Amino acid sequence: MLRPSLVSSRSTAIRKMATSASIRPFDPKTQSASKLWPASVTKPPKVGTTRVFFNADSVTALSSLGPDFAKKKGATKREVVRRSVGSAVKEITRVADEVTEVVVDATVDPHAAALYNFTLKTDPPSAFNPNLKEPIPEKVTLKPLDASVEWDRGVVYAKAQNLARTLMEFPANMMTPTVFCQRVQAEFAGIQNAQIFVRDEAWAAEKGMRTFLSVARGTPEPAKFLEIHYKGASTENARPLVLVGKGVTFDTGGISLKPAADMKLMRGDMGGAAAVVSAALAIAQLKLPINVVVLTPLTENMPSGTATKPGDIFYAMNGKTVEVDNTDAEGRLILSDAIYYGSTEFDAHTLIDVATLTGAMDIAFGEVFTGVFSSSDALWERLNAAGETEYDRLWRMPLDEDYGPQIYGSNADLQNTGGKPGGGCTAALFLKAFVHGLEEGESEKGLAWAHIDIAGTMEATRPTAYLGRGMTGSSVRALVEYARRLAEQ
Repeated sequence: MLRPSLVSSRSTAIRKMATSASIRPFDPKTQSASKLWPASVTKPPKVGTTRVFFNADSVTALSSLGPDFAKKKGATKREVVRRSVGSAVKEITRVADEVTEVVVDATVDPHAAALYNFTLKTDPPSAFNPNLKEPIPEKVTLKPLDASVEWDRGVVYAKAQNLARTLMEFPANMMTPTVFCQRVQAEFAGIQNAQIFVRDEAWAAEKGMRTFLSVARGTPEPAKFLEIHYKGASTENARPLVLVGKGVTFDTGGISLKPAADMKLMRGDMGGAAAVVSAALAIAQLKLPINVVVLTPLTENMPSGTATKPGDIFYAMNGKTVEVDNTDAEGRLILSDAIYYGSTEFDAHTLIDVATLTGAMDIAFGEVFTGVFSSSDALWERLNAAGETEYDRLWRMPLDEDYGPQIYGSNADLQNTGGKPGGGCTAALFLKAFVHGLEEGESEKGLAWAHIDIAGTMEATRPTAYLGRGMTGSSVRALVEYARRLAEQ
């Protein structure tokens, strides 16, 4: 029989012996709640409320699924389980720091949870230290009570999201465009059917990527254009899914300099690139039978004597002229060439770009929902379904030419900002001008496109049951789930 014990009353012997722990999510209105947690009969505990029990050689955590769990369905039910298990993991690591293994009763939903806490503090040594000669083992490992394919898949999703968080968390001096490419190459080492191509500025210039290179003019750090080709389809020439990610490894705003307050957050302005490469890694690890191409233009946006100035005009790769009204709207400049390249080079059936693009999205949704603009109802519906399943929630925004006058009225074909009103909408409309093939509609030869703006959801300022403060890896799980369902069609 399990006996509850206060943390302060545990003996030294128990502290030394209890290196294993288990988590049992339970419905307080069913699973013999009166025996497990007598008080729950009269007052059912909220989701995630956890009690920890200690035996001589083990620790057990009971975590509530909430009083209405039986009424939950589908994705909502899965999210409740995530929160319950996440809360229990946090509680175990808080009160039982000697625990090195946690076994989760995943009977209710086997999709895994994951631990994550980025730090570069030196005491204790950090597993994220880029100078480590040998990796530091995880302090706590999670495993299911009963093995399952779904648990293993969940682990891949969770590790992919954590990779994106790590890439975003590293300070800009440790995550330059060059270092980003090196890290991605290391992550993909040994992955079957995947090729990595690291292009330089000379290649980009040869391709005519002048809007991309206009952003790189202000920094001595070399810009890079990273490509990942994953060929998992049964036929090599099957049309691919193309994922494009904004990769500004630090954004000062350029000549249109940002305020100093919280500028360090802009180390994560390559969150779109982090999301798409992490999603691609998960897709390859799951060996999904589809072809995927990932494109990430990578650069810093810095002020200098050689930096682009407000009012400068550039010819983009597709021949359109672009006036730079504000150098702090640089994301759409690097994406425009990447999107055109992706929509003309690979005969894609779908192109999805991900970017920390506009402050307007943060104002609209905060850190709860991610805004999506799409030319395709069908693509939006699939993305939304995937996001709901993974609680990586999306919300569709208007993509309408009536916003056009805000960006069409300069001395060029396009202006890179349209003022504060509808800022997210004008940014998406700007990008649409570089998606080749949309005029063919949603025929077999046409291209479906979606733009995902993660500016609001890139950072969590308040922790949840399983997501702490810091960079979030937003959209990774939704993209992987979307690809998994695409592979099953």
